[in-house]
Amino acid sequence: MSKMRVYELAKILGKSNKDLMKILEDLGVEVKTHMSSIENEVARLVEDALAETGAPKKEAVGEPAPEKRKVKLEEGLTIKAAAEKIGVTSADAVKVLMSAGMMVPAASAVDEKILEALGRGFGIEFEVTPREADPLREEGEKKKISPDKKKKQQETKERSGFTPRPPIVTVMGHVDHGKTTLLDTIRHTNVTASEAGGITQHIGACTVMHEGRPLVFLDTPGHEAFTAMRARGAGVTDVVILVVAADDGVMPQTREAIDHVRAAGVPIVVAVNKVDKPAAKPDRVRQQLSDAGLVPEEWGGDVVMVDLSAKTGDGIDRLLEMVLLVAEMQDLQGDATVSPEGVVIEAELDKGKGPVATVIVQQGTLKRGDIALFGTSWGKIRALIDTAGKNVNEAGPSTPVELLGLSEVPQPGELFTVVNSEREARDALSSSRSQIRDLGMPARKASLEDLYSQMQEGQKPQLNLLVKCDVQGSVEALCASLEKMATEEVGVSIIHKGVGRIAESDVTLASASGAVIIGFNVRPDANAKKIAEADGVEIRLYDIIYDVIDDVKAAMEGLLKPTLKEQRLGEVEIREVFKIPKAGKIAGCHVTQGLVRRSSRVRVVRAGIVIWDGGISTLRHFKDEAREVKAGFDCGIALSGFQDFEEGDILEAYEVVEEKRSL
Repeated sequence: MSKMRVYELAKILGKSNKDLMKILEDLGVEVKTHMSSIENEVARLVEDALAETGAPKKEAVGEPAPEKRKVKLEEGLTIKAAAEKIGVTSADAVKVLMSAGMMVPAASAVDEKILEALGRGFGIEFEVTPREADPLREEGEKKKISPDKKKKQQETKERSGFTPRPPIVTVMGHVDHGKTTLLDTIRHTNVTASEAGGITQHIGACTVMHEGRPLVFLDTPGHEAFTAMRARGAGVTDVVILVVAADDGVMPQTREAIDHVRAAGVPIVVAVNKVDKPAAKPDRVRQQLSDAGLVPEEWGGDVVMVDLSAKTGDGIDRLLEMVLLVAEMQDLQGDATVSPEGVVIEAELDKGKGPVATVIVQQGTLKRGDIALFGTSWGKIRALIDTAGKNVNEAGPSTPVELLGLSEVPQPGELFTVVNSEREARDALSSSRSQIRDLGMPARKASLEDLYSQMQEGQKPQLNLLVKCDVQGSVEALCASLEKMATEEVGVSIIHKGVGRIAESDVTLASASGAVIIGFNVRPDANAKKIAEADGVEIRLYDIIYDVIDDVKAAMEGLLKPTLKEQRLGEVEIREVFKIPKAGKIAGCHVTQGLVRRSSRVRVVRAGIVIWDGGISTLRHFKDEAREVKAGFDCGIALSGFQDFEEGDILEAYEVVEEKRSL
């Protein structure tokens, strides 16, 4: 029996994905995501349920209409052009073909099989005629936006401050897999040629329109920058496009990017690039991604994967459609009426303009003349420049703009807000800098002992671990053992695992995710150590696998015992021994270093050899009882259970303190 996706049925019935999933739930049909497959019988149940509520019943995909209408098509048209001829969107046409088992993009040319499937799906009989090109008409229809749609969007804005906002998309992947070329094709601008060696040197933002709907693209130099921004609190990305070359497959940086995106909890759309090359093997890429935990939707998973060629442009339309579909499920909203706030994407010092920052407005409407406060700078906005290089007076949610008028260059990832006066901005910035100086090093991100305290507070703790080992075999064995330790009370999540030294990117990911780094037979490099100390990321190094497991297990059970540490207090010299009736011997002493306390322990050292270790029963300064005596003063000391001391013996005073173990 033929199947279709949940989102396909939603499109046919004119319902949102969320509404349809709620209807399916009420009918007792279990679906995981909007990508789940459902039988056509289930589709008919949904239609019947809607019919009972008065909703018009629509025809399911794959069932021909009672009366077929005839449509003439020119030879050689693409699926997108054919869809326009029969009065449906290219997305609807592609979905019909998908339900018929044909995975083809909207830019593909129609053939006999495609026409047959479209005819069945829409109840149409096609008549193919010689092609008559009319590019002007096609271009005009592509750009045309329905007046009714504009009116509806305006009415929605007026009803509530919260309105749908464009999705913010980040492109990631292994070097030379075609990230910037993909964006270059989407934007129709030659970005790659202007950069050194064809490699992205900065973070940029651009707005792209697809079928009348905007998307905001960020082009990052790698997953490290993505996570560095998240570590500063900037969760700016809504969807990530993971670019994987079909002729190269999944590489180490691809796996790292997947781990970084998963830790951020951002949905992934995979772009399998370079499918036009002779050595391309898209199925092999899908298998490798499945092994990495990204199962394609056509294989029963929930990850959208699109075959494309960034060089020729094939598959780009389908990719953008899928990105918009995934974004739709997140129900992205922005309130243009609240106080503006956003995040810095990139910043630089321009010789002519001064400090310049590219920001994305997340909430509110940023206007020229507003006073913006960043973490390290502030400024009255003299100009707002959009991605097309034009001056604008304001920018709403999900809008990237360039700001001029700042006092200093802010850091990428810094958040900004708008304040009422310049004095308020100066005072807030001064106070923030004072707090940073006073606090010094930030607090710890996570430790094993935190698990027990979270359990005491009734929370279900989640221990995030980043594991690095010397060989792949150790990685698999250690991670398998750690993951098996997860219980109903305590969760264990391996956010990233790899082979080799602990690098800066590992520390950045751990900092952003509140994770603990476990190193097995590896060591962190100098820069990683510095960043870990600055960010408060804990690194625990082991050379025995059972020690790792024992420590984590003890922490999960709340049994991680504190470490007993000796703290040296001072040194005392016995200069005279007194015999007191009924009291025994008293040592007449002089404190030569530090101090001695009544509660401290002492070692009796004679000729460099420790002959006794114990406590003090009496400590006097002249005739008075004393709690402590400092260097340079005399005192009398009686030891608990030991009187065989002599003149010239040295007493070493120390205390044993409990120090919590941290991972």
